[in-house]
Amino acid sequence: MADASLWTALADPHRRAIVALLLERPRSVGEIVEASGLSQPSTSKHLKVLREAGLVQVRQDAQRRVYALDPAPIAELDAWLAPYRTLWNTSLDRLGRRLDETSVDPEEPTTED
Repeated sequence: MADASLWTALADPHRRAIVALLLERPRSVGEIVEASGLSQPSTSKHLKVLREAGLVQVRQDAQRRVYALDPAPIAELDAWLAPYRTLWNTSLDRLGRRLDETSVDPEEPTTED
């Protein structure tokens, strides 16, 4: 099962927004602050949680810290979710078949007057 720290890190909407930003490309702290609308101290705290959970990596680029996603923990979450995805797909397929069976043909006249 995926490490609990991954779930904890991703439970916060601000951290999920930061992960979404980093999905596009690596970014400096300043870019993340600007894009997220959070203060620099708040952004740094969120980045620390993401780093400690292993979701992001940081590298020094002169005076800047550049953050990037680490794909390994995301792959671990994806693997853990795979059986549930199959369950959801099966349920959605059954629902789709049921809706197809009960749907009204738009060309058919209705009995409503």
